[in-house]
Amino acid sequence: MPRAIVTRPAKEARAWVADLRALGVDALALPLITIGPVADPAPLADAWRRLARSGADGDAAYDALMFVSGNAVSHFFAQRPAGVAHGFAEAGSALRAWVTGPASQSALQACGVAAAAIDAPAMEGAQFDSEALWRVVRPRVVPGYRVLIVRGNAPGTTDAVSAARAASTDTAAQGVGRDWFAQQVQAAGGVVDYVVAYERRAPVWDAAQRALMAQAARDGSVWIFSSAEAVGYLLASAPQQAWAQARAVATHTRIAQAVRQAGFGTVWESRPLLAEVVASIESRL
Repeated sequence: MPRAIVTRPAKEARAWVADLRALGVDALALPLITIGPVADPAPLADAWRRLARSGADGDAAYDALMFVSGNAVSHFFAQRPAGVAHGFAEAGSALRAWVTGPASQSALQACGVAAAAIDAPAMEGAQFDSEALWRVVRPRVVPGYRVLIVRGNAPGTTDAVSAARAASTDTAAQGVGRDWFAQQVQAAGGVVDYVVAYERRAPVWDAAQRALMAQAARDGSVWIFSSAEAVGYLLASAPQQAWAQARAVATHTRIAQAVRQAGFGTVWESRPLLAEVVASIESRL
């Protein structure tokens, strides 16, 4: 097995590296996105106040919260005021938590959200994405249904990152992720609000990480990409690097599009489950 380069944010990358090594895969972390708290937490505090008021007076502020990632879950719940119930497990509450994949579902349950309150694509589905989630929740959305989308923000986005996003939202693909999801809710008569729970920034690398990046571009390592934005940050951080010899596994068709456009010579696709990523690599060696 070739060495795997895990590009997820630092916390998730450490977990993936440990799990890959447990499976006998030589793996190293090279985070391509830095995750941090928002500069202004006031909108988050306001969202929690609205949720608390709806629990107190019975007039729900929202019918569902859609979390775009595990980071959205953890940073949102980190801002929950002391003594304020989250509402997902309240007696008689119809509040739903929506996520696109198993990692985010696990993050919700770690924050105390009951499995019965969570809507997500089935584990056996072909993809874990906004389009798959919409097929699950579409029957719930009626005129007036209120959805809060909990997302991240990327201040100071570079041209390379914007280009990678554009590559991953080709109109030939079905839908275009969370923006498409919001449009479907609105088209069905629902109401969509947003709150930013965390910020995504470019990585800050030391000399050893830069050396790893350059070596892994040409030595047969397999890069694992779970975000098109990460591809953009890689290009912005190493604008002179050639990628024709590099190999990668992408965990979604749209991400694979961005990786190919970045110039990677070999790109495979896999669902974002660790065992399937490993199997994808093994089956092509």
